[in-house]
Formats: sequence, structure tokens, C-alpha cells
Amino acid sequence: MKLNHQLFSQLRAATQQLFGKGAGKGPAAATEAIQQALAGLNLGGKQQARSATGMPPGVPPGMPQEAPPMRDINPPPGGAQRAAPQAAPWGETRAAPQAAPSADQPPPHGGSARAEAPGAAPSGMLHMPPNAQAFVEDLLGKLGVNGGKLPSGLDLGNFEMPNFDLPGMHGGGKTVPVPEGAQFISGSYSNHAGTRGYKLYIPSTYKGQAMPLLVMLHGCTQDPDDFAAGTQMNAVAEEKQCFVVYPAQSPQANNHKCWNWFNALDQQRGQGEPSIIAGIAQQVIAGYPVDERQVYVAGLSAGGAMAVIVGTLYPDLFAAVGVHSGLPYASAQDLPSALSAMKRGASGNVAKAAHAEGASPPIIVFHGDQDRTVHPRNGEQVMEQKLRAHGTAQARAEADAGSVPNGHRYTVTTHRHADGTPLGEHWVVHGAGHAWSGGSAAGSYTDGKGPDASREMMRFFRTVAG
Repeated sequence: MKLNHQLFSQLRAATQQLFGKGAGKGPAAATEAIQQALAGLNLGGKQQARSATGMPPGVPPGMPQEAPPMRDINPPPGGAQRAAPQAAPWGETRAAPQAAPSADQPPPHGGSARAEAPGAAPSGMLHMPPNAQAFVEDLLGKLGVNGGKLPSGLDLGNFEMPNFDLPGMHGGGKTVPVPEGAQFISGSYSNHAGTRGYKLYIPSTYKGQAMPLLVMLHGCTQDPDDFAAGTQMNAVAEEKQCFVVYPAQSPQANNHKCWNWFNALDQQRGQGEPSIIAGIAQQVIAGYPVDERQVYVAGLSAGGAMAVIVGTLYPDLFAAVGVHSGLPYASAQDLPSALSAMKRGASGNVAKAAHAEGASPPIIVFHGDQDRTVHPRNGEQVMEQKLRAHGTAQARAEADAGSVPNGHRYTVTTHRHADGTPLGEHWVVHGAGHAWSGGSAAGSYTDGKGPDASREMMRFFRTVAG
């Protein structure tokens, strides 16, 4: 927890004015001094209106909103709302901060699982800036206490108070359990488009053999630890013997840590965030014995939209795509079109966009039919794009229905090539909102009542691999 340097400087100036020449003018002088001290801080003032989009869970989608002047330091039960981080916990980026509209409802399950930011103070420590020491010494001097000197050995610039911290101050809290022999390690990747950090899960079953690789793209306001905890994909990878890498969006690129799926630059091969995500996959492939025929990408919300983009642009790298609560490729190029697509689905021209025959890899789509953040029509359009790219006349579809005991009903439509090989699956989870189906409450934006999207995606990926 770090206190405001500017605030201490202003308070010091106020103290000097109150105790200096001309002091003693009564309450009016005190009020004027305090007002001058706080004038430059814009405390309680309005923040800049949000100007970009993604599908961050937390605030109603639609028009950009102004943040309230004050923020409650006591989080709601379950951690439904979290303050935006002040520094990039996973690496610096190329772009200025972007803002984004958010979900219209709190997550069905709260909680978070965040790792300590590299270089951050250890959890449970309160650090006071050097300005604090000058301020306190001035005040002690004016009051005639101890000659204006702090007790010997007490340095407020490096003062620490163990176990005095607010929840989530340093991104601390829950950590992702790692089985004995497994690893969940941090890394980073840089290219001309910028730098992103990531976390790589290496299962305990890894003994040097070639294994598949899954790239998992988190949703807005999330991070690798939170996403891993919520999806429980590491546990699935442990069973199925698979590497999982979680690229991390930085608030330097987007205030809410949304992948910038709505920017034209970030919809091009070799450019923007798709090139970074592909580069992270290639870096893992270069460092570990990955089966390059079994490299997949999946994501939630903004991460789902970016997974569609990355899979479309790099079919030579990714063998299949998983999309949860996402949008079709190139469904937006700016803020208005992004908000429109989130609210009602992509425009007709975008929905009909087809790519080179055979270029788009097989795809599995999950979407709740009560999603109020990203309209369920988007899930249909993701599959429509896929079918159009391969020619619907050559594909056949089979629909099936089921339910989770004491949970949601669902309908799954399976699309296959004429020869029976997998083309795509579309899962509609009835009664579910904007959350990872079958996920764990250990992470944010999950719905444990749905079918297990993590296991179904991994099964689909393995089916595609033959």
C-alpha cells in the first residue's frame, strides 16, 4: 500500500501556511489553506469517460460511463467488483490505456486469484513515501514536539506495518494450487507490437515427452491466475498431459485488461496483439517439446473474440479454436460498432464474411442464452462464419440436448465435414449468463451449473487431432 506523494506535499504546504506568518486568522484561514492544499488533487472529481470496449464483467454495456467520484474500499461479498490495477502486473505494452464498457451484472461467482506483481511490495506491508517523513517532521516541529525530529531509527520512507493491508492491494489473495511436480511459471514475450507477460502451466506428468499446447485468453478485468482458477484448465491439462499458457493483457494497453478485439490493427496477421499472442505460442514451442500438430487457442469474452481473430489469422499455427461468450471475426472496428455488436450481434456484412476455403480451423463455441453482456446471437454468428468459410453445402449438422444434474440444460449442435471429420460444435447453455460454463468459484465470472466448458473444449481439441 503506497500513500500519495502529492497529497503529502500539499498537506505539508498547508501545515506551513497554517503555522507560518499570517496564521491565527481563525477557521476561515484554515479552510482556505486546506482548500489550496487539495485544489490540485481533483479529489472527488469525475474521471475521464471510458472510451474503448471489450466485455469486461462489472459495469453495464452500452454508452461509456463516468466512474463515481469515490470508491468503496470494502469489496462486495465474493469479490464481485475489483479496483482497476494501477500498474501492469504482467509487462509493459505499446498502447495508451483504453477504457471499456463492462458487464451489466456481477459475476455469478465472485473471488479472485491473482499473483504478486513483479517488483511489487510483499503482501501485508504498508510503505510510506519520503514526503510523509517531511510532513510529519514539519508538523512535530510546529507543535514543539521532540524538536521536530522523529525518534531515532524511525524512517517513514521505509516504514513497514506487517499484516496491515487491504484485500487485493498488491494483486495478492488466492493463488492457483499446483500439484507436486507441476509448475506454473511466469514469462514474457516482446516483438515490434509490444510486450506481454504470461504464465505457463507444466503438468507433473511432463517427463520430456511431446505434448499439446493450449493458449488461454482471459476476459476483461481478469489475469492468468484468476482465469486459471476459474476455468480449472490446469487440472484438465494435468489429466490430459498438456501445456497451457495464459497470455496476460496489461492495463497499459487497456484499462480493464480487455484484449483489443475491436481495433482494426489488432485484426491483422503480423500486427498488434494477434502477433504477440502467436509469438507467445511460438516461444513456448521453441522452449518445450510441443506437438505442433496440437496447438490450440481458446478464450472468454474479449479473450474469446481475440481467440477467433488469432485462429483466423494463424491457421498454420493453431489446429482448433475455443470461444466462450465471444464475437465473430472483425465484428467491430471502433467503439460504436463494438457496442452494437455486443448488444445485438455483428452487422450482416460482418456475419457473412468468409475467409479462404479451408483456412479457418475447427471451432467449438459456448454461449449462455441469457448473456446480457455479449448477445447470444454472436455465438451463432461465430459458427455461421465458420460454416460459410467451408461451404455449408458440404457440412452436416446434428443437434442434441442434455442437462447438468441440478444445473443448466443445454443444446449442442455438431457440424461435420461430409467425410465425418469435425468442423465445429455450438453449445447453447440455457439460463446461463456471461460466465465460463462449469467453472469454479475460485475465479471470477464462472457458472458452476453449466456443462464443463474446459473439459468439452479439451475433448473437442483432441477429437480434431484425431
